[in-house]
Amino acid sequence: MDQYRHLFPDLEDGLQREMQEKGRILAVKAGQVLLQSGQNIRSTMIVLDGLIKLYRENDEGNEFFMYHLHPGDGCALSLICDRSFKVSSVTAKAVTDAVLLVVPLEQTENWMRHYRTWYHFVVGTYRRRYEELLETIDHIAFQNMDERLEFYLRRHRKALNTNVLEITNTQIAQELNSSREVISRLMKKLSEDGKVRLLKNGIEILKL
Repeated sequence: MDQYRHLFPDLEDGLQREMQEKGRILAVKAGQVLLQSGQNIRSTMIVLDGLIKLYRENDEGNEFFMYHLHPGDGCALSLICDRSFKVSSVTAKAVTDAVLLVVPLEQTENWMRHYRTWYHFVVGTYRRRYEELLETIDHIAFQNMDERLEFYLRRHRKALNTNVLEITNTQIAQELNSSREVISRLMKKLSEDGKVRLLKNGIEILKL
């Protein structure tokens, strides 16, 4: 119960107890896909521990990174679904080992009717995700790729709470919908400017 009070301090004790009783704890490994684009959504996913990333994927398998989910965050798309089993338009994957609370949609529908704080949690989650997407759109629409790359690196440093990112130029290119050659050239420039250090298996952020 203490973990729920820490992660969800604004939710009533009764709702926190129901989250424990009605939800199912799911432990996942880093790299595991939790929700696939085109998959029916039958439950709400809430992060208790670890880091999850959400991204769009096209028919060719190209990825476009959208945002991260941290402990205490819910998947906005699944939070607003009902028992008509909406289809997911995004893919969710564990960045680190993680622990999730998985709650059937019929239960979250019931919480929406009976707990005002759950309503505020859902609306607040959706608003934050919307604001993050607007920020991402601004960078796509109004900034060059070098600025988008720096924004991407800063965002991942903050999400992972480390200056060392174990990520390849190919992965970055996929998530920024660019080419590996372009990202490699820009990373080399960042390295020459003293902003990053290129490692064998990743990148160390020095000054962004």
